[in-house]
Amino acid sequence: MTAIKHALQRDIFTPNDERLLSIVNVCKAGKKKRNCFLCATVTTERPVQVNVVKVKKSDKGDFYKRQTAWALRDLAVVDAKDAVKESPEFDLHFDKVYKWVASSTVEKNTFISCIWKLNQRYLRKKIDFINVSSQLLEESVPSGENQSVAGGDEEAVDEYQELNAREEQDIEIMMEGCEYAIANAEAFAEKLSRELQVLDGANIQSIMASEKQVNILMKLLDEALKEVDQIELKLSSYEEMLQSVKEQMDQISESNHLIHLSNTNNVKLLSEIEFLVNHMDLAKGHIKALQEGDLTSSRGIEACTNAADALLQCMNVALRPGHDMLHAVKQQQQRFSDLREQFARRLASHLNSVFVQQGHDQSSTLAQHSAELTLPNHHPFHRDLLRYAKLMEWLKNTDYGKYEGLTKNYMDYLSRLYEREIKDFFEVAKIKMTGTTREGKKFGLHGSSGKLTGSTSSLNKLSVQSSGNRRSQSSSLLDMGNMSASDLDVADRTKFDKIFEQVLSELEPLCLAEQDFISKFFKLQQHQSTSGTTMNEVEEMDGVALSRSHTAGVPQTVSSEKDMIRQMMTKIFRCIEPELNNLIALGDKIDSFNSLYMLVKMSHHVWTAQNVDPASFLSTTLGNVLVTVKRNFDKCISNQMKQMDEVKISKKSKVGILPFVAEFEEFAALAESIFKNAERRGDLDKAYIKLIRAVFDSVEKVANESQKTPRDVVMMENFHHIFATLSRLKISCLEAEKKEAKQKYTDHLQSYVIYSLGQPLEKLNHFFEGVEARVAQGIREEEVSYQLAFNKQELRKVIKEYPGKEVKKGLDNLYKKVDKHLCEEENLLQVVWHSMQDEFIRQYKHFEGLIARCYPGSGITMEFTIQDILDYCSSIAQSH
Repeated sequence: MTAIKHALQRDIFTPNDERLLSIVNVCKAGKKKRNCFLCATVTTERPVQVNVVKVKKSDKGDFYKRQTAWALRDLAVVDAKDAVKESPEFDLHFDKVYKWVASSTVEKNTFISCIWKLNQRYLRKKIDFINVSSQLLEESVPSGENQSVAGGDEEAVDEYQELNAREEQDIEIMMEGCEYAIANAEAFAEKLSRELQVLDGANIQSIMASEKQVNILMKLLDEALKEVDQIELKLSSYEEMLQSVKEQMDQISESNHLIHLSNTNNVKLLSEIEFLVNHMDLAKGHIKALQEGDLTSSRGIEACTNAADALLQCMNVALRPGHDMLHAVKQQQQRFSDLREQFARRLASHLNSVFVQQGHDQSSTLAQHSAELTLPNHHPFHRDLLRYAKLMEWLKNTDYGKYEGLTKNYMDYLSRLYEREIKDFFEVAKIKMTGTTREGKKFGLHGSSGKLTGSTSSLNKLSVQSSGNRRSQSSSLLDMGNMSASDLDVADRTKFDKIFEQVLSELEPLCLAEQDFISKFFKLQQHQSTSGTTMNEVEEMDGVALSRSHTAGVPQTVSSEKDMIRQMMTKIFRCIEPELNNLIALGDKIDSFNSLYMLVKMSHHVWTAQNVDPASFLSTTLGNVLVTVKRNFDKCISNQMKQMDEVKISKKSKVGILPFVAEFEEFAALAESIFKNAERRGDLDKAYIKLIRAVFDSVEKVANESQKTPRDVVMMENFHHIFATLSRLKISCLEAEKKEAKQKYTDHLQSYVIYSLGQPLEKLNHFFEGVEARVAQGIREEEVSYQLAFNKQELRKVIKEYPGKEVKKGLDNLYKKVDKHLCEEENLLQVVWHSMQDEFIRQYKHFEGLIARCYPGSGITMEFTIQDILDYCSSIAQSH
């Protein structure tokens, strides 16, 4: 390594005026082992510059070349990797991190030590040496061969100084006095040695001459030592005195600390006592109110409410750690528990008495409403009970068991009370529905007395019969559900509609008021929800059994207060849905068309209830009942369609307007008046589509089976009637059917005219058919007259057979035939007759045209004119 160092100094650094101080053989970490040297150098010129130079052996020879140089001032960190365990790896952080692996740990340590010393001497820069042993960073390094590079050379650099002018002059004088020194170095050295000995002797003599002065100095030192001993004695006495004062001060400080600690503890204790007294002390007035307070008067209830709130605050106070272990606190908590239990029992007992008393009071008022279609008002009872709402909330928070017991008792008492009231209310409604109708009188139902002669069960089994139709045709007896709408008086339907509306109008505020009271009294929150039966879900639920939430006992554990309200309402008003279904069944038996009224009214009330709360008991119950009403409505439509399929016509009389066509007109007119601005217009439109298709099919069926009346007449008259009905009512969903009815009417009118008119000029018609056949065979029209069978003489012969008198006679017989086919109700005789007149004139013009083209210039004409035809038709119509 020494040889390499000298070689590098000679070949690389001396030409650049640099001195090599340390060298280490390294290779890059993690790569191929291509060795190079890191050299620490300083410049010989001032100011001194310190560099770290990377030297690499040339690939082409054995000489070395300078590859990279970094200034030491750019070095930021030297990382030796491990300060304890020897490792040849180290990192130098310049502009980036350079990772090296030294050939030996000794070389690495020597190089890092040299870097540290150069930094300390020249740069005074804070270079971070991490994971470096502290021994390497000592400023003085022992001399030796290994440290010669790092230490001796550095000192040589430090001792080397240029001679100033005076020193150069002295050396020149000395050299002039010893000219021979150049030739004889030994003689020169001896002379210098002798002179040095002379100087040493002079120095010794000078020292000995100053011995007296040294003795005087020693004497002064002895006196000073004595003074120091005296001062030390005094300081020792002072220290003992101060030690005594220190001990006393320590005692005073400790005493003050104890006094301060005691005061602090007293303040904390007072704070704890004040906290317990302020938060766990219940006023005597509150205690008396809880034990003896009047629960019947408003003032007493208010006092009990305030006392209960105060008790709850005392019981719910957040005790600090350790409070619950105090005997007084335990006693106070037990006292509060006893007060709470005592007051809860007293409150529950009083409220149960109020519930029972309410049942008795309301029962006494039932007789007042027995003859009126109104439900008793529970507002006074609710108003009185709402005074206890805050106490109920207190009971719910403190004793949930008694709260649940009160809830159960309230439901039991009120369910029996409401059941009596609602059943009596529906009895009155049934009496008013049946007592004023003809059907009710047939079965012993007398409206004047306001009572039903039969029981409720017999009312539900009523069956009403009707017979006959408007055309006095015999038909079988039908029950009330299949009864024709034309057999009931409109006044009865209107009255039923008003009664049903009044029933719903009475039930709705009753349920809403009770639900609002339950929410306020039992402190149950009502939340808006999208659940429940919606208007659009009614159609989906039709035909599917709905799940009922009726329970016979206490409501089960519910997941939310909203469900608890619904279950309480279901228990209290469990009889509403069955009673409504019974009433609906009765109305449907009285008149199946009542289902239209009920569907509209029920839909409106369901829509109103859902806008208030879609998940409420009222909304759910009315939605369930609406499904039943919708089924009855669908059944009404199905019955009408069934009647159409089963209709039979007389074989001996003409058909005219079919009964089900007239009934559809009556149904549509009634439905349009009922469903005006109704929410469930879509149900009616669907029913219209079903009915009108059934009417169309049944008309065609009857027309095909008719023997007395021609098929075209049956189709023409009935589709004309249907078209007139749809045009008058302007039903938007039946526009296509209206156009279809008009088209069928027009088609069958034309067909009947052509069929009835036939060929009034039969022979003439056959003659011209032959003419047209010849023309079709290719004979020119003007040459037809040369054919033997179709010459002018044959034409005149045929025309003479149809004089005006015969034509008029034929038209008169035709008129009588048409009059016999058509019915009077539809009044289509003149329309048909006018169409026949037009068709006859069309045939006349056709014959004249053929004569003019095939027999030009012959002068042949008919025995009668168009004006004669018009006169014949007019006189025939007037004569009949």
